[in-house]
Amino acid sequence: MEYNNLEAVMKKYAKYVIQQAKSNLSKAKPYPKNKGNLYNTLDYKIDPDDQEALLVEFLMEDYAQFVDQGVKGTGSKGGRSKTTGQFTRGAGSPFKFKYDNPGGALVNAIRGWIKNKPISLGNMNEIGLAFAIGYSIKRRGLERTMFYSKPVEKALKTLPDELTEAFRLDFSKLIDKLPSKVLIETTK
Repeated sequence: MEYNNLEAVMKKYAKYVIQQAKSNLSKAKPYPKNKGNLYNTLDYKIDPDDQEALLVEFLMEDYAQFVDQGVKGTGSKGGRSKTTGQFTRGAGSPFKFKYDNPGGALVNAIRGWIKNKPISLGNMNEIGLAFAIGYSIKRRGLERTMFYSKPVEKALKTLPDELTEAFRLDFSKLIDKLPSKVLIETTK
């Protein structure tokens, strides 16, 4: 059975989610104007040849879930940090940093970010600044952007009705292809 209408609805849904996710990511702090790897890898894939199901697969960087859902910092209890008095981030996130000190991978990622930004190091060296930024991130956490979750939730509100109508149209095309007369013979 061909699912042309179902496939069209799924493509429309996937395109909407990706377009809105990119738009949300562009507006989300601290990500605006930084259309880097995450923004550029947002995409979808539909396998129309799969006979079992018509699935949409959303493609993005592995760390997208942390940008979307945020990460609670080690000092996060909600509200203000007890030690610094600054607001903590990541409230409501299922993820949490375990240790205050940033690991080598985080420090190196921040060093790469520093090199691409017009940041004044003052009297600090690059590694020291990267460590300080990493420590702050681990303590305060990462803000939830919901760049992906919000468009998915919004699109899912209308998707069932659209899928039902698309399936009805595809099924009626199948019925139209059946012979008009069916003759059944029985023998005793």
